[in-house]
Amino acid sequence: MTASRVAPSRVLGLLGLLGLFAVSGSTRHGGLLAAEPPKPLPSTIEAPRLVVHKERRELVVYSGETLLKTYRVGLGLNPVPPKERQGDRATPEGAYVVCRKNPRSQFLLSLGLSYPNAADADRGLKAGLVSRRQHRQILESARTGSCPPWDTPLGGEIFVHGNGSASDWTWGCVALDDDDIRELYPRIPVGTPVVVEP
Repeated sequence: MTASRVAPSRVLGLLGLLGLFAVSGSTRHGGLLAAEPPKPLPSTIEAPRLVVHKERRELVVYSGETLLKTYRVGLGLNPVPPKERQGDRATPEGAYVVCRKNPRSQFLLSLGLSYPNAADADRGLKAGLVSRRQHRQILESARTGSCPPWDTPLGGEIFVHGNGSASDWTWGCVALDDDDIRELYPRIPVGTPVVVEP
């Protein structure tokens, strides 16, 4: 019985694979490649903005157009639809800004969002949920970037805060793990744009 010949190109290919495994061997655990630990956010972020992807349960931090970091989040107890009214336990969808920071939040640290915004106010007026006066107040808040009235039938006090991302448990807020909100909070100033997508 004679040994079969292996083509030189196959030998080179096998050697290349062995080299790849040797180089990556230090990152292998249990036969799987280990993911690199996420890099910390820089101490200051130029032109920060946040995007929440509700379906993916992610909050993404950008500096301008550069993606810096992605965090896992939990949402409201009613996580799929956009928020429509007070007490619906839904997380809003739309374009907002951070209008307040609370270093003494009952959920560790929190970034207040400018919900309801002008589009929410228009919807609320059309549905008969807010008065014309409340509608004007919300529009003025949207114009100035300040926190809108949070005591209308549209609801309010929507925050990005801590206390855990393992489930959808909030009354409409976006919840991060405590270490994540500790990292994010000092780097996000009032006025930072926040887009919440379905």
